[in-house]
Amino acid sequence: MLKVNVDGSRCQGHTICAMVAPESFELDEIDGHSTPVSAEVPPEYAEQVREAVRSCPEQAISIIDE
Repeated sequence: MLKVNVDGSRCQGHTICAMVAPESFELDEIDGHSTPVSAEVPPEYAEQVREAVRSCPEQAISIIDE
């Protein structure tokens, strides 16, 4: 199972993660900061989440592959 986390202190609201993996990340309406829709990523979204991790300019997204 793949788990995802967004470090709120590092996220600057670039919104790239939500563009790359819209099913896995939601954005705050006020500042655009990201949070995972769920800590556990369904297998069908795993590659999108990995791409979001690679694309985050602040390196605010981390994953654990259990």
